[in-house]
Amino acid sequence: MTSQTPSRRRFLIQAVVATAALPFVASGLIGTVQAQALKPLPVDNAQAVALKYILDATKTKEPIFKPGSNCGNCQFFTAATGACTLFPGFSVPAAAWCSAWAKKA
Repeated sequence: MTSQTPSRRRFLIQAVVATAALPFVASGLIGTVQAQALKPLPVDNAQAVALKYILDATKTKEPIFKPGSNCGNCQFFTAATGACTLFPGFSVPAAAWCSAWAKKA
């Protein structure tokens, strides 16, 4: 009867092979993650109403509005996704405006 005794060399070789194969196996199991498209911000959203959000900046009658200001040149707006940090989970058009507008640096 033959009995195999574990050897350090055999263990190290198996550990190196397993470690080298891990990224390939994991990527096949996990799959590709895709970002979900954001829903447009409804104008009746409580946060939007509080910040006097309007879809077209040129049509606002707010006294604090500065000509030329809109979401497209606001520091809270991300052009690639249309996301605004003030309205998490929603997208806003670049032509929109709200009272929290702050000039992009």
